[in-house]
Amino acid sequence: VCIHRVRSCSGIRFIKSKYVCVFDKSALKFSHQQRLFRTSAVSCGQIVQFKLSDIGEGITEVTVKEWYIKEGDSVSQFDSICEVQSDKASVTITSRYDGIIRKLHYNLDEIAYVGKPLVDIEIDASKGVSPEEDVVETPPMSHEEHTHQEIKGHKTLATPAVRRLAMENNIKLSEVVGTGKDNRILKEDILNYLAKQTGAILPPSPKAEIIPPLPKSETVPAAPKDRARKIPVPASRPIVFSGKDKTEPVTGFHKAMVKTMSAALKIPHFGYCDEIDLTQLVQLREELKPVAQVRGVKLSFMPFFIKAASLGLLQYPILNASLDESCQNVTYKASHNIGVAMDTEQGLIVPNVKNVQVCSVFEIASELNRLQSLGSAGQLGTNDLTGGTFTLSNIGTIGGTYAKPVILPPEVAIGALGKIQVLPRFNGKGEVFKAQIMNVSWSADHRIIDGATMARFSNLWKSYLENPASMLLDLK
Repeated sequence: VCIHRVRSCSGIRFIKSKYVCVFDKSALKFSHQQRLFRTSAVSCGQIVQFKLSDIGEGITEVTVKEWYIKEGDSVSQFDSICEVQSDKASVTITSRYDGIIRKLHYNLDEIAYVGKPLVDIEIDASKGVSPEEDVVETPPMSHEEHTHQEIKGHKTLATPAVRRLAMENNIKLSEVVGTGKDNRILKEDILNYLAKQTGAILPPSPKAEIIPPLPKSETVPAAPKDRARKIPVPASRPIVFSGKDKTEPVTGFHKAMVKTMSAALKIPHFGYCDEIDLTQLVQLREELKPVAQVRGVKLSFMPFFIKAASLGLLQYPILNASLDESCQNVTYKASHNIGVAMDTEQGLIVPNVKNVQVCSVFEIASELNRLQSLGSAGQLGTNDLTGGTFTLSNIGTIGGTYAKPVILPPEVAIGALGKIQVLPRFNGKGEVFKAQIMNVSWSADHRIIDGATMARFSNLWKSYLENPASMLLDLK
């Protein structure tokens, strides 16, 4: 007899055989009694199909981008199984059980469907899980779920005390850079992360990777030659001519763009453009950059643009609204979740800064740093990419002065920012001076927004940026 499986049932041991050779019954019976007595402690494994459950936002299919395991590998709870990408975000799927991987149901870049198995896992039958039980993956982490977090498929190393500290301060461990052995996250890393988020200056730790205060000699603006060195040079790629047409499926963020833009162009757009004199803001930013750098935050112009937009939305809430499909109701959004269009290797993505109306310029800058880091690594979560109420697109970082931005439904307005140029302008005395000029292009939903409202909002936003000290009067 070739023993295939041994299982327990009501205290009696049975042998399920795959192959049986015919011989004397009495010998077989005796052999069974001896073997059953000796293997009384043996239990078999059960194969459980690990299914892709609903991960929200109406997602019905995802693309398998990377497997972190292979058939025959042992996995433990919270170990990464694979990374999948929907048309909204990338999600790391983690295991809920200890067991052995028996089958992978998809190859790389194949489409996995909600409700269908991802992998088969053999688990210990003593765990009491029936084979019919649907084992689903860990959903995308919210801000309240911090116990087990993943960084590109590797389990985050941290002690329970550190995890508890992160949970109490509403911090995602995946956003913290570990400075311990094997990138383990230490208590000091959490404290320094808190300092960057809140602006509090904590005593530095010798192990913490924080940016030290700059010497006085380095706080002056960079010389022109230093700036010239920082001009990005386009990377030249070797051109390969295959001589054959190439067809690829539209997937991931590109697929999302197809859906979103198809819906967006059903909206009757109108445009409004203007130019902004950022001379005073440029000077102010140069003064504040070293202060922000000491706190570990890179300060760009975008936090000022975002905060000024939020102050303007308080006066013109119709621009922070949404219109239902039947065009019968307008919903005025309480939160200013301002999106920032980003150009990444995965395509165009628009994460948003939540609740800008209650955030300082420094807090906005810190959140932008976080979103940009995760966006570059392809690790933005669904929460970062959804819920936007108003959008700014900084096309000027690449080039160009004017654009015709397309509204992201269900939003009703969007702004495109051009590059900042040094141009000659006249002051009140008729004298020519160097001015830092930026152009802005607005698009709005003409069904509920008229041109006068858009112009008044733009004028208010412009006044805040041309006289940044005036924002102090309205900051909360």
